[in-house]
Amino acid sequence: MGEFDKTAVTQTENVSDTPRRRGCAAHCAKFWWAHLITTVVLTAIITPILLLVAVPKIAQAKIDDAELILNRITVSNAQRNTMTMDIDSTIKTDGSVHANIDGFPGVMYLEDHPDQTPFARIDFPPTTAAKHQSVQVKQLIEIDAPALTIFNKWLVANESLRVTVLGETHVKVKGLTKSYPVTFKKTITMPGLDLLHGTVVNQTRIDTEKDARGNNFWGKTYIPNRSLLSIELGNLTYHNYLLDDEIGTVFIDNVTLEPGMNVYDMRATIDGLANVLGALGKKPYCEDGILPLKILAEDVVNNGQALDYYRDSLAAHNQTIPIDIGTPLHKHIPTWSLKC
Repeated sequence: MGEFDKTAVTQTENVSDTPRRRGCAAHCAKFWWAHLITTVVLTAIITPILLLVAVPKIAQAKIDDAELILNRITVSNAQRNTMTMDIDSTIKTDGSVHANIDGFPGVMYLEDHPDQTPFARIDFPPTTAAKHQSVQVKQLIEIDAPALTIFNKWLVANESLRVTVLGETHVKVKGLTKSYPVTFKKTITMPGLDLLHGTVVNQTRIDTEKDARGNNFWGKTYIPNRSLLSIELGNLTYHNYLLDDEIGTVFIDNVTLEPGMNVYDMRATIDGLANVLGALGKKPYCEDGILPLKILAEDVVNNGQALDYYRDSLAAHNQTIPIDIGTPLHKHIPTWSLKC
């Protein structure tokens, strides 16, 4: 094909496109009102769908992605039916949505316990979706003794435990007039007391005669609290055993377990001094004078009230504490010494 032919083809293609553009323009000019109505209708349909479906889903997703951090829980004024719970927590989000979250009644329960019965019911305050927000709650709570006892047993026995916070609330996104329902559910892994392993008794003193309160043994007890909880317990009374024979009673008064190491005076009534002397005459105890004394909770009393939900959790497991008895006994009776 020559140059003349190529030019002809090009001209033919250009001419054929002009009527199409004119036809489209004419169509739009003639039916503009129909396109406008279609746009309005689509907007009227899509906008409510976004508000009714998309926004609630986005709000719930943002709630789900938020992180709840428990900094500390303080339990005070513990009584038979009530206690004061002070929760210091932090909520972290990505800060991408500006919204207000209503306050709500929530529950706390053990995530891994079969029945998941709430051990605490807390009124959580209103918050925002800020990146980093401190949330403080202090409240007098009614006690569900069976549920609280189970929680306390898990707290005492385990290195860690999972606690879930659950509640229904509403979120209002900035710029929208409507609030949307969301579920706040966060499961937190928190450290437990791990059977109070590492408890030590030293600076001991013994006497063959009892004082006015009936005590004849004293010392300093060091109790580790690995948890995030500060727990007002009150006066603790323990059964005291030596080689499976009960030899007396141990008392630790006015106890509040703070996170970290706690130091308290302890006193004891040892009725079985003959058992003690007998054990110190046998190997391996006659070598260093250290006896494995076992304690088991007998009673917990605070504000004059017996707190079974604490007693039962502490009594679920015994605790063996190696204590130097030989040294204070020799100080009290210089003529006595260890002999194997």
